[in-house]
Amino acid sequence: MPNVDRRSGGTPVELPGLVSPAADDAEARLLGQRRSLRAREVSAKASVSIRSARKFWHALGFPTVQDDETLFADADVVALQSIAALVRDGVFDETTALGMTRAFARTTDRLAVWQVQLMAEAISELPQLGVADVEAGLATTRAMPDPATARAAAAMLVAIADDLEPLLIYAWRRHLAAAISRMVTDAEPILDRPGVERAVGFADLVSFTRLVRRLSERDLARVVQRFEALASDVVTAHGGRVIKTVGDEVLFVAIGAAPAAAIALDLVQAMADDDVLPDVRVGMASGPVISRLGDVFGTTVNRASRLTAVAKPRTVVVDDALAAMLGSMSGFKMSPLRRRTLRGIGPVRPWLLRRADLTAHRGMMGRDRADMADHEAYRGVVDQAMTEETWIHE
Repeated sequence: MPNVDRRSGGTPVELPGLVSPAADDAEARLLGQRRSLRAREVSAKASVSIRSARKFWHALGFPTVQDDETLFADADVVALQSIAALVRDGVFDETTALGMTRAFARTTDRLAVWQVQLMAEAISELPQLGVADVEAGLATTRAMPDPATARAAAAMLVAIADDLEPLLIYAWRRHLAAAISRMVTDAEPILDRPGVERAVGFADLVSFTRLVRRLSERDLARVVQRFEALASDVVTAHGGRVIKTVGDEVLFVAIGAAPAAAIALDLVQAMADDDVLPDVRVGMASGPVISRLGDVFGTTVNRASRLTAVAKPRTVVVDDALAAMLGSMSGFKMSPLRRRTLRGIGPVRPWLLRRADLTAHRGMMGRDRADMADHEAYRGVVDQAMTEETWIHE
């Protein structure tokens, strides 16, 4: 392992003598050895046909390789043996085994990219690394790291991989337990209604397209990261789940009308209170959803998406089903809006959701002074980008 100083209370920093590995060196240290095997050698060692080995490789998300290419290591043999044993023992059929493999691959691919970017961003903020001045002339507004920062991030990730691995396993087991619990609870479907009942919401940043045109890549990346982090905190605090984020929009689900309403209203409040992000608008609907591949589908999802376009900045708009449930609950106030015909949905009656006592609640996401200081560096950039534009809801 590289010589890394984990100073208490601070970010690990590169010490003198730490060699930033090239990509091949990083791969060798992460996998335990350099590439030394061809595809047919891997399949032979794992006692699996070359056809099945290629299917497994593709399910992992990697491209087709030629027979004469030396691209594999013993770690690939062990992984192939493990999944093949599950098929041979009758735990999975091949289709299910490949599906499980794809689930791991797609999730860990996004995880790895996310963590690489986070590490590069963290290192770029450390003056002791001296990477900001190494590549003179490179634009500091780019979202991608410069070569020196990339090499330093690679070295640090390789150094701490063994420390992060237990956290990965722990998080997977925790979420697996939660998913099993939801599956068991949802095992009794409502008669004549496919899927499971969920409240579905979309939170959309207002005027994001204008912001994209006016911010640098790096500042835009910070805004998107801030939005994702803040939205995730709000959603999970009320027991909801973030299904996915797509730039300026987050899709979430919740079990029950009250938690869903609390999420939506706190999202609006949190973004309004934030000194970096533009306002948000939220559309929500309740009903059956189809869950596949970690995503949700169906008319309920489509209705929530269309209602988001109806909402004005800093407002939450819900469908009839949610309005009926929330109308009898204390703490919420429902106001009917004019009927709309939503594309692909048909005529609906949107409802404006508000808190019954606005003065008694400032949102769950308060900001302390340290948090405000963290974002002071680029708050002015966002403000400048937006001051020349008037936010008009269309």
